[in-house]
Amino acid sequence: MKTLLSFLLSIGFSSSAFAIEDSAVVYFNKGMVEKEAKRFLVSHQHFTKAIAFDASYTEAYRQDAQVALEMRKTDIAIQQFQKVLQQLPNDKEAISQLTELYYNYRQFAKAIEFAKKCTSCENSNRIIGMSLYEQEDYAQALNYLKAAIAKNPTDAQATYTIARTYLDAQDYKNAVPYYTKAIELDPSHNNWMYELGLIQYNFSDFKNAVISFEKAKDNGYLTTNDFKENYAFALIYSGQIDKGEAMINEVITKKMGNKDLIRSVATVLYEQKQYDRSLTYCQRLLEANDKDGKALYQAGLCFIKKGNKAKGQGMCDKAIELDPSLSGMRTKQEGTGLGM
Repeated sequence: MKTLLSFLLSIGFSSSAFAIEDSAVVYFNKGMVEKEAKRFLVSHQHFTKAIAFDASYTEAYRQDAQVALEMRKTDIAIQQFQKVLQQLPNDKEAISQLTELYYNYRQFAKAIEFAKKCTSCENSNRIIGMSLYEQEDYAQALNYLKAAIAKNPTDAQATYTIARTYLDAQDYKNAVPYYTKAIELDPSHNNWMYELGLIQYNFSDFKNAVISFEKAKDNGYLTTNDFKENYAFALIYSGQIDKGEAMINEVITKKMGNKDLIRSVATVLYEQKQYDRSLTYCQRLLEANDKDGKALYQAGLCFIKKGNKAKGQGMCDKAIELDPSLSGMRTKQEGTGLGM
């Protein structure tokens, strides 16, 4: 009797296991049908039920992760791909997807960890390099990023990240060609154009800076006061003085006669040997404050350069009385002005 009972119980348990397995497959198949029909939420619900019946159903986890990606439920996708890896530790798709997901979540250490597991993945060097850049490990970032663009020379984002790496490492000379290449590959990024213009400006390559600023503007870059200020000075330095001065005056008006900006214009115009124009801005400062020693001194330098040395020297002497700190400028009167 005991033997018969054990036999009957074993049949019951076996039937129950088959029922659970059958249910898992049924719900998995329903999930696949809904996935093909792009009814992703319903598909996710079926895959969840399949997993509830069979917690070791690897393909159900995989398909549910893919559906989660379609619904942009990245937390679920990460969770389900991790389940795939628990059962298949070398699964290439799960590793590749987790590499991308962790990078997009800005979990750069995790992104690097998974990318290094996926050496055959197309984007492993790219992800590692860009993650290292975010971690400010510039030397290592360059190694991986250069390997990435050697494999895919049309990768504009990786090329731009190399440019940014050199920029942040203050290696401006090497940054320029990568900026130029990135913009050629993808002209839709107006901020890349503006950044290149700023580097060229700082290298006194004003003509090319003007070109880069104009490209950025023409491609929709927001023309803030800062943008116009940099663009205007690049125009003046490149010889387009009328256009640059008109633009800088727009900014001065918007900034309600900002004195620091007016001083900068006076100095730049002096450097460009536009002494009469420089005097105009000195006069604006003196009208606002007749005790402004720096403005008076700059005006004196302009008169000296114009050939009226007596008047200019007298103004410089008066300026030193107003501001004794200017006395050290006497030896620089034949230079490029105060640099105000």
